[in-house]
Amino acid sequence: MIKFLNKNATQTEIFLKKYLRRQDKSELLKAMKYGLLGGGKKIRSSIIISTGKLFNLKTKDLINICGAVECIHSYTLIHDDLPCMDDDKTRRGKPATHIKFGESTAVLAGNSLLTLAFEMIVDKKYKINFKSKTELVKEIALCSGHTGVAGGQYLDLSFEKKKKLLSQIIDMQKKKTGKLFAFCCFATGVIANKKNKEKKALKNLGEDIGLLFQLADDFIDLKSSKKKAGKPTGKDQKKGKSTLINLIGYEKANLFAIKLKKNILRKLSKHGKKAQDLINTVEFILGRNF
Repeated sequence: MIKFLNKNATQTEIFLKKYLRRQDKSELLKAMKYGLLGGGKKIRSSIIISTGKLFNLKTKDLINICGAVECIHSYTLIHDDLPCMDDDKTRRGKPATHIKFGESTAVLAGNSLLTLAFEMIVDKKYKINFKSKTELVKEIALCSGHTGVAGGQYLDLSFEKKKKLLSQIIDMQKKKTGKLFAFCCFATGVIANKKNKEKKALKNLGEDIGLLFQLADDFIDLKSSKKKAGKPTGKDQKKGKSTLINLIGYEKANLFAIKLKKNILRKLSKHGKKAQDLINTVEFILGRNF
């Protein structure tokens, strides 16, 4: 499984490096590269590529989407680490972007990665039809903005040291993490020219995978070490974060995650052998310690 993930991560990293080399030079490029390249599991890219296999899509059909999603993910990490957000000084085993380059540069580098994602989708060298590009741009905007990642981060911050309902925490985590995973799966349906019903099912699948990923992250924060995780751990309890663990305890949260994983695997079973890489990726997500 690690070999499969590393292969996808390497392919995405190569694409990103080549794409950045095509960019006009600017003072922000160095900070953008620092926050984007050289680290991270790139799980989202593996979700895209393995979901694409359900429809016989090749990596070359999806690599721009992988790059775009990694740009958005990296932008969110750069901003999440800022003192006004989660105030983390380490990311992917190295100083956070704002520690290395300063807060204002980190904000602008993150903003630039966000806009670069849209550029990758509409790039004339990316050979998918215009209608699909338009649909992808609209969906990634919805998943990234106030109804998606940004909105989820707002809720995460506003929920600190407050007791929230289970449904409120799940809604927050689905926005903060699940929406971008939802786009990963949805995008393959767009490129494969699937009907709206199937694209909606893919979106729901991705949202569930994203929620599972967030739960696994919460377990890592509780159980893993800074060295293994590549970032500070134990901060959720210190900050009074609204997580399932803090609400219902580790054991019940773990049972919730196992049940969610089984539900995801049940949905994938209808695809037979084509779903094997995606199944393995889902298994890895919950079993990881980094």
